[in-house]
Amino acid sequence: MKRIALFLTLGFSLIISGAIGQTQNSDLLYRQSLKTVLAEIESRFKVKIKYNDDQVKDRWVNYALWRFRPELDETLSNVLAPLDLKVNKEKEGVYKLKEYEYYRWNVQDGQDKLDQLAKLYHDKASWEKRKALIKPGLYEVQGLSPLPAKPSSEPIITPKRVMDGYTVENIAIEILPGLYVNGSLYKPLKVKGKIPVMLSPDGHWAQQRYRADCQIRCAMMARMGVMAVSYDLFAWGESLLQFKSEDHRRSLAHTIQTLGGIRILDYVLSLKETDKGRVGISGGSGGGSHTVLMAAMDDRIKLSVPVVSLSSSFYGGCPCESGMPIHLCAGGTNNVEIAAMTAPNPQLVVSDGKDWTVTVPDHDMPFLKKIYGYYGRPDLVENVHLPEEGHDFGLSKRKAVYDFVIKNFKLDAALVRDKTGQYDESKCTIEKEPAMYVFGDKGERLPANAIKGFEQLEQVFKASTSK
Repeated sequence: MKRIALFLTLGFSLIISGAIGQTQNSDLLYRQSLKTVLAEIESRFKVKIKYNDDQVKDRWVNYALWRFRPELDETLSNVLAPLDLKVNKEKEGVYKLKEYEYYRWNVQDGQDKLDQLAKLYHDKASWEKRKALIKPGLYEVQGLSPLPAKPSSEPIITPKRVMDGYTVENIAIEILPGLYVNGSLYKPLKVKGKIPVMLSPDGHWAQQRYRADCQIRCAMMARMGVMAVSYDLFAWGESLLQFKSEDHRRSLAHTIQTLGGIRILDYVLSLKETDKGRVGISGGSGGGSHTVLMAAMDDRIKLSVPVVSLSSSFYGGCPCESGMPIHLCAGGTNNVEIAAMTAPNPQLVVSDGKDWTVTVPDHDMPFLKKIYGYYGRPDLVENVHLPEEGHDFGLSKRKAVYDFVIKNFKLDAALVRDKTGQYDESKCTIEKEPAMYVFGDKGERLPANAIKGFEQLEQVFKASTSK
């Protein structure tokens, strides 16, 4: 018995001393390279994990084999989460290594979060209190409370181009000293009385507002009697005359795009032909995130149509959508709750079956219906779900937008339909990209005071918001 006791005592001492040594010496942390660990995962679980060398270079996993569990998902989480990595499942047995996506939640987690939020209110009064907490926070976290002073310069507008039933002008608006947001202004050829407005913030698709589908959408709006404004993302399009493309993925891009939308709205509402009671906004993808945010923040917007963007489990995949902590306002929120803030203004959510909006009809829409129901108008929030389609702003999505705008702004659909009653987009002119520039083919007309570079923008923004 004495020998057994001595053995146990010595063994315990060795374990303790070994554990102390491991915490003091990183060489004894049983570390393995991430590449080696991923190979072991592939071997044990009979799966394929796709990655490039840069993703695994100089990355190590401490106590690597201790992180393995009988289940693949838990093993992957144990190994990758401390390194701010994750995998996306591409198909059965095939995964792709990704950087941690703070903006993408597990679907069930996102829905659970929305359910938790729904418990904070039960009628119009309690919802209005919640809304009153979120709204000022949206301004504050973006550095827009108060809003910076508006430059006194007049918008720069190019000569009008006359098309079939509409006109197009290119426009640049100075939103901070030396900072311009550029876009295209589509108007009905013949303006009679007051007309509605639709803002069209662009998403992250190639060519942005120069794309054929964007030009067609805005032209159709103009032909049906709407003033449509398509405008660039920050550090995309003509904004690249002032910044580098990588500047788009900085957090301040979020704030600048919001400020740009506000200043564009200021301008169109100053026009004598604008009907202030019929002002809407519709964008797709990243432009859909901007649509939701603008409609929640600015009461001047009376109608909104986020396209292939809204979801309780997706917060926006670019810093221009989620780079500022808007989703931490009032103790935590998400895009669906922010979208509900526009109630009871008409809202159409367009979703599809091949991106993160796939679950919108099952869970997110009932939430929105409930909030609109507090105002007695659940009919004013609608969903067009296209289960066989993917992430684009194709014809079926555009038709959904046309239907909704015509119905709620009380427009004449015959202006844009053919004899069979179908929407006729053939009369819309697709212009070449240079025709849509404000500052010339090579930027030769860029104003002399234009900001050059992100560092200068930061200085100007700080000076403009500290007064």
